[in-house]
Amino acid sequence: MQIKSQKDFWSGLMFLGVGVAFAVGSLDYSFGNSARPGPAYFPFGLGVLMSMLGAMVIFGSLTKDTPDGEPVGAFAWRPLIIILASVALFGFLLPRLGMFITLPLLVFLSATASDEFTVKGAAINAAVLTFASWGIFSKGLGLTIPLWPTIFGFGS
Repeated sequence: MQIKSQKDFWSGLMFLGVGVAFAVGSLDYSFGNSARPGPAYFPFGLGVLMSMLGAMVIFGSLTKDTPDGEPVGAFAWRPLIIILASVALFGFLLPRLGMFITLPLLVFLSATASDEFTVKGAAINAAVLTFASWGIFSKGLGLTIPLWPTIFGFGS
């Protein structure tokens, strides 16, 4: 068989691999039943669905005719490194600086990975995400998340 769409083939293979990993990883946990699902119920189902989606995309890549084979382009290393570093920095800084400082910092840093970055857009996004996160996690779910830096003596 000949791969007719490289982009679809490799993305389908990625979906298939991640789906199988989730399904296999969930086998160490209890499934429970439909009325009382256990911790393996959702990851196993998600893994199976993701694997099926990946198989369908792979099948499509072998049957869909494309004029140039849709080759995979160069890998975007800069945005990948910026996003991963931003998330790691968020995990490190959240307990130290609190959500009201760390979350906007995460949004601004990760937004610089885009070619369409604007300060105004990042500021609006940071404000909306910070307010929504505070409302959902602190007020709505009652989670104990540090909101302000502990070095200034503020409480959460």
